[in-house]
Amino acid sequence: MTRILINGSKGRMGQALLACAARIPAIEIVAGVDMGDDLAAPLSRADVTIDFTLHEVTAGVAELSASRGKALVIGTTGHSEAEKASIRAAAARIPIVWASNYSTGVNTLFWLTRKAAEILGPGFDLEVVEMHHRHKKDAPSGTATTLLEILADVRKVHLAEALRHGRQGITGARTETEIGIHALRGGDVVGDHTVMFAADGERVELTHKASSRDTFANGALRAAQWVVGRPPGIYDMQDVLGLK
Repeated sequence: MTRILINGSKGRMGQALLACAARIPAIEIVAGVDMGDDLAAPLSRADVTIDFTLHEVTAGVAELSASRGKALVIGTTGHSEAEKASIRAAAARIPIVWASNYSTGVNTLFWLTRKAAEILGPGFDLEVVEMHHRHKKDAPSGTATTLLEILADVRKVHLAEALRHGRQGITGARTETEIGIHALRGGDVVGDHTVMFAADGERVELTHKASSRDTFANGALRAAQWVVGRPPGIYDMQDVLGLK
């Protein structure tokens, strides 16, 4: 039995986690907490915390988890460099699954994106398009950022230098090294991501569309079951799914 604490239980993902966990006999939700609630007290009863809150909250959750020797699953995105450094410091003491997306399908997209970029080579221009609901606070999405990082890694370019956020005005011709990103927001879209490889005469597109948050919730719960008892360090869903 894996005992899980859900931080951010009143949010969209928190509600999905609670609903999905109720259908998994091997999981016990020891508590659901949200903004203003005491995290420390119920943490003593948990094996692992799943955090879907705000980026400015996660570092504190990681430090508290590390001080109590509890594993952590991070689903929150949009962290600053300082916040990321704090999370990495906590990972020296506890195992942390830190992923931009917990969907099995999206993690397959990550794998396929790397393979396609390697096979197609530098002759193809790279563009990423993502769309989410009107309430999403960060852009581009964490999933899109992971896709961009994969593309930059394969092309061996610095993402900060190669990245082009949309286009406006007289931008000039597309450069050979740039990687485009376009973030769309509207309606109740759970999450759509497309990676485009465009060359003269042909175009390859890899797309994942999520219609339910249950796909992310079930993945996060799977990660929580997997991470308990692992050595300290940072893991992602590629580790959980055995894709590495």
